[in-house]
Amino acid sequence: MKVMNEVELLEALKSSGEPLVVFLHTPLCGTCKAAERMLEVAAHLLPAELQMVAGNVNMLPNLVQQYRITSVPALLVASAERENDPKVYYSMVSVERVLEYIRSVIS
Repeated sequence: MKVMNEVELLEALKSSGEPLVVFLHTPLCGTCKAAERMLEVAAHLLPAELQMVAGNVNMLPNLVQQYRITSVPALLVASAERENDPKVYYSMVSVERVLEYIRSVIS
């Protein structure tokens, strides 16, 4: 998963064209590490062209405020059209649930 800075992430979330999944985490969060492993598995089951990136919320204050991120780990999932703001997903309890959620937004 490619790590992006705040400017890159905000630009990617504004531009349309391809679906985008942004994994938001903090470095010392144990739950974030488990969620990251789930996303690595999920990435193999999703279309190869789906862009999956990551960002450390400690370095993303404007993004956190703009999208009202309340906790980590979190996923921001944006469809290709970017009609609405990206959807935020916090409940990463299993690979199956994460896959279900991503597919529901990007389809």
